[in-house]
Amino acid sequence: MAGAGALASFPTPPLHEFPYPPQNRPGIARGSPTGGVPPGTDLVLGATAGCLACVLTNPLEVVKTRLQLQGELQPPGTYPRPYRGVLRALGAVCRADGVRGLQKGLAAGLLYQGLMNGVRFYCYSCAEDAGWTRYPGGTVAAGAVAGAVGAVVSSPAYLVKTHLQAQTLAAVAVGHQHNHESISGAFESIYRQHGVAGLWRGVTGAVPRVAVGSAAQLATFAAAKDWVCQRGWFGEGSWAAVLAGGMVSGVAVAVTMTPFDVVSTRLYNQPVDTDGTGKLYRGFWDCVLQISSKEGLLGLYKGIGAVYLRLGPHTVLSLFFWDELRKMVRRQQPPRP
Repeated sequence: MAGAGALASFPTPPLHEFPYPPQNRPGIARGSPTGGVPPGTDLVLGATAGCLACVLTNPLEVVKTRLQLQGELQPPGTYPRPYRGVLRALGAVCRADGVRGLQKGLAAGLLYQGLMNGVRFYCYSCAEDAGWTRYPGGTVAAGAVAGAVGAVVSSPAYLVKTHLQAQTLAAVAVGHQHNHESISGAFESIYRQHGVAGLWRGVTGAVPRVAVGSAAQLATFAAAKDWVCQRGWFGEGSWAAVLAGGMVSGVAVAVTMTPFDVVSTRLYNQPVDTDGTGKLYRGFWDCVLQISSKEGLLGLYKGIGAVYLRLGPHTVLSLFFWDELRKMVRRQQPPRP
């Protein structure tokens, strides 16, 4: 989503919305749309859950970023490929940057996940409290809108994360190298050169990426989980079923979201003029057209393997951590009279 990463870091609706039907939602009190946890608390819990999941899936985010920048605006077969597939790309990162290189941009990724998921879960809980998710299509619309708001708020963190994850040795470098010294140095440099607006450069690619990823996931995740359960592969309501459902659903989400993810990465990482204008792409559609014409349609699917492998685990981990944190909060609340 990534996240994006995106789902990145991309949005996933709260666990009490899917994959369980209302009568089977784990730990959720009947008649309470948010299970007794106020939206403000969901903001903190959602941010924490996203950060915990980010620590475990960040290496795939690093690989995804490198694969998506490799051969930028060059015809297929005309450029060196230091990164070939997910597994060999992981090895290439380790050789160039050490094992710690797999966690490049982690601080910025944690900031992104905290802002993104906190705002997203807060907005979704508010929509659920207001009853909007009970209308036909309300769940998809609420998830997409909540994700889009989260993408806008967290865009500066995603910008810095992309810059830091792309940085490596010259021999295996792909895409523009911004050469930031640290996360704080990156924010300071971007702000000093381009002002506040520069921190939101690339947001036009982030919003459609998140909205499309959210809608695709909401439309397929519950159905995919039910499908694996109906075939008796896993027990109903088990985390194995949720993971399997996430991986099956991830096929649809990866296919629909990866082009937007590639465009988002390119817009965030491109070099800019002194006035903040991109040197490679004028905007979202110009980026799509340039990639399609110079790299072919498959250029829009660079890094799809890393996107797919990240989707299921990140989705399940964030949902798992979020639900467990909510249970802890509910246990601390006084019993109702």
